[in-house]
Amino acid sequence: MNRLYHVALSPFCRKVRLVLAEKKIEVELVEERYWERDADFMRRNPAGKVPVLRMDGRSMAESQAICEYLDETYPDPPLLPGSPADRAEARRLCFWFDDKFHAEVTSNLLYERVNKKLMGQGYPDSRAVKAGAQAIKYHIDYMGWLLDQRRWLAGDVMTLADFAAAAHLSALDYISDVDWNRNAAVKDWYAKIKSRPAFRNILADQVPGFPPPRHYANLDF
Repeated sequence: MNRLYHVALSPFCRKVRLVLAEKKIEVELVEERYWERDADFMRRNPAGKVPVLRMDGRSMAESQAICEYLDETYPDPPLLPGSPADRAEARRLCFWFDDKFHAEVTSNLLYERVNKKLMGQGYPDSRAVKAGAQAIKYHIDYMGWLLDQRRWLAGDVMTLADFAAAAHLSALDYISDVDWNRNAAVKDWYAKIKSRPAFRNILADQVPGFPPPRHYANLDF
């Protein structure tokens, strides 16, 4: 059985889970308290990070590497476009969300409000939370600009870039940190991707001590 070591609200884990579900690959989910640096887990990934996918007799780490491996070995449906230019754009946006968005928004909102409590690292830094709340406005506006020109974030078809963005935003939506009324195009895009069967297990996530808002699992919001 394939096994994914993950944390429920990790956007990087959610991105991998979305790809696995979209490609209908069965996997056992194993909640991993990676911050405790368990010896067995550190052997699976010396970097001490999730996700880690155990599959085909090997352990794989780093969400982008895992997702591209899955897309190459299970090509139906494809999540990276056929042309080099379109693949480059999809990858650019994956890194936009996993690097820039993560540093400016996710780490300042989700990590401060949730991860610190789970890890026993004290209270949120109000300055970081304020910075994250300001930065997300810019990112939603940028997404809206992209969606004014395209059907999906990277072009006319859904790609891994949409899953990368949805992974971050769904984790933030769990703690009500997304103003969906800021941009109608972004809200419509999220409703469309949230309605996919691949999203069902993610919407069922429950984090002890952090109940989701009422709208979280609803397809209409």
